[in-house]
Amino acid sequence: MTAINLPDIFGSMVFNDRVMQERLPKDTYRAIKRTVSERGSLDKSVADVVAAIMRDWAIERGATHFTHWFQPMTGVTAEKHESFIAPTGDGGVIMEFSGKELIKGEPDASSFPSGGLRATFEARGYTAWDPTAHAFVKENTLCIPTVFCSYSGEALDKKTPVLRSMELLNAQALRILRLFGNTTVSRVITTVGPEQEYFLIDRDFYQQRADLLFTGRTLFGARPPKGQEMDDHYYGSIKPRILAYMKELDEELWKLGILAKTKHNEVAPAQHELAPIFCDTNTATDHNQLTMEMMKKVATRHGLTCLLHEKPFAGVNGSGKHNNWSLATDTGINLLEPGDAPGENAQFLLFLTAVLKGVDEYQEMLRCTVANAGNDHRLGANEAPPAIISVYLGEELTEALEAIASGSTYLARERVEMEMGVPVMPAIPKDTTDRNRTSPMAFTGNKFEFRMLGSKQSIAGPNIVLNTIVAEELCRFADRLEAAADFDRELNALLKETITAHKRIIFNGNNYSEEWVREAERRGLKNLCSTVDAMPYYIAPQNIELFTRHGIFTEAEMRSRYEIHLEDYCKTLNIEALTMTDMVRRQIMPAVAAYSQVLSASAVQKKQLGADISIEMERELLRRISQLGESLYRQAEELEDILLTAAAFDSAQDKARFYCDTVIAHMRSLRGVADELEMIVGEAYWPFPGYAKMLFRV
Repeated sequence: MTAINLPDIFGSMVFNDRVMQERLPKDTYRAIKRTVSERGSLDKSVADVVAAIMRDWAIERGATHFTHWFQPMTGVTAEKHESFIAPTGDGGVIMEFSGKELIKGEPDASSFPSGGLRATFEARGYTAWDPTAHAFVKENTLCIPTVFCSYSGEALDKKTPVLRSMELLNAQALRILRLFGNTTVSRVITTVGPEQEYFLIDRDFYQQRADLLFTGRTLFGARPPKGQEMDDHYYGSIKPRILAYMKELDEELWKLGILAKTKHNEVAPAQHELAPIFCDTNTATDHNQLTMEMMKKVATRHGLTCLLHEKPFAGVNGSGKHNNWSLATDTGINLLEPGDAPGENAQFLLFLTAVLKGVDEYQEMLRCTVANAGNDHRLGANEAPPAIISVYLGEELTEALEAIASGSTYLARERVEMEMGVPVMPAIPKDTTDRNRTSPMAFTGNKFEFRMLGSKQSIAGPNIVLNTIVAEELCRFADRLEAAADFDRELNALLKETITAHKRIIFNGNNYSEEWVREAERRGLKNLCSTVDAMPYYIAPQNIELFTRHGIFTEAEMRSRYEIHLEDYCKTLNIEALTMTDMVRRQIMPAVAAYSQVLSASAVQKKQLGADISIEMERELLRRISQLGESLYRQAEELEDILLTAAAFDSAQDKARFYCDTVIAHMRSLRGVADELEMIVGEAYWPFPGYAKMLFRV
């Protein structure tokens, strides 16, 4: 096996700061850095120089085309490839790439989800280069990260509001730092490290299942004798085939400058996780989209399929994307680092309470960011957090906040070492608080881990909301403290009031318990169990006022996203229901009929051998199969009729409610019948591979 030189390959396909320093003229490099740091516009002459050098660099790496790489509201990335070639008078070509082509593109805006912002005849849209994100070469194409907007200027993508929210939080966090006398920090960024869970199954099995092909999850499937109950897959030795996949995936991600750090087996069989090192939210969002794309492409090269659906298999863990969010300064300070005495660290406490207040006041909006049809199957079970938003702080921090609220003295916990009972073992310092894996949002030392995200979704939405709601609270804090005659006295009063008013959002117990559901209701916390329950809050007056006031969204942009989310929900369920009826008619029912014929033939043969030979087994199996087959046929018919009813709704909310309350119930009933048949019909006759093959034969 050839060893790789990781420092040499890392970022080798990225036009990063190191490359720009080496290749760009000094004046051009300084102009680019000034544009990024001051958030100004880039002069066209500078763009022409950058484009020419970027083109040459990309061609050296095999690029023949360029594309504006953007993130529309589809949840995946989009690309329109243009070659570098331009004709010459003698019948040849030259390779050209101008500053204009670097800065601006014009994709068709009407064919992407717009939630009514754009009509089909209003097709023009624009992509614009994001100079804060590095261009990269992927599959012989120079990819230029861009924002995407309509002809009239509305944001039609996920990157634009991410950038807006980062600017907002930076401005408000700097106001707070200045109040504490910090004049050296010039920028505050939000950092994110999204842990990505996924399943790997054999590609041959995947291609035999229409439900996986069309929907990304199994719509049918009886549970195998063994699932995840033995906990033997979690952190277990990685199989050679999977390890080879992970090795290539790491190398491909490293070439793209993605800080892939951790890989391991997850809890469910055939489930795994990849975690990166933290980076700024904009870069993390781009990188996570690339990571999901590369996961799928590399899997194909290994005869595997990567499943990113939130719940591809019923009865075992679903896949999430734990969003580790924090605040950092350009001087290297983590603003959510408590220090050795968090109860005495006023700056930390102010930022911490801003998060608590923001999550409490805008809990419904935060819930909306993780609401989709796939995640509805996952939340609330198998190590996924419930739909109730709460914050886990741990005992030490909770005690410190309670002491502030009550005006009492907080005695910091003594740091102790764990006794392992083995003399040769080194001393291990014991954390003063535990972790809570059932919490939707857990403080884990110097960051908040928002655990509700589904595995296939973009991290943009949750981080836009986190950035905005925390910035809003920092803004309110700064307004009050800047006007105070006595800063220290006002700070103490502010902390005490905020903790007292918003401590209801703190919960350190078992989020799965029925007691917590009742307690949350008493506290006034919302339990929005489904996407349909959550989405009306997206356009609640409070939320529209917040995001429009800070310029993160216009009201039209918010209402369009509300429509897009509901439309996606209905379309997803409609495709799933149609896939179910198709599989029943074209695969399951013929298989049931074929197996019934075998049983009938067996009974006839036995009868021919003598009257004393029992055919009770065949008779009983045929009776049960006949009953289930009749039910299967009838329920498939009913589901088709119900889908016709769903199509008649005009209101997106009413249609989504019908799918949630009626269509899903019929889908579950139909699945129950089919799964029972799978347990009866001989494996050789069942038309597609079952759970045992897919989960345990990788």
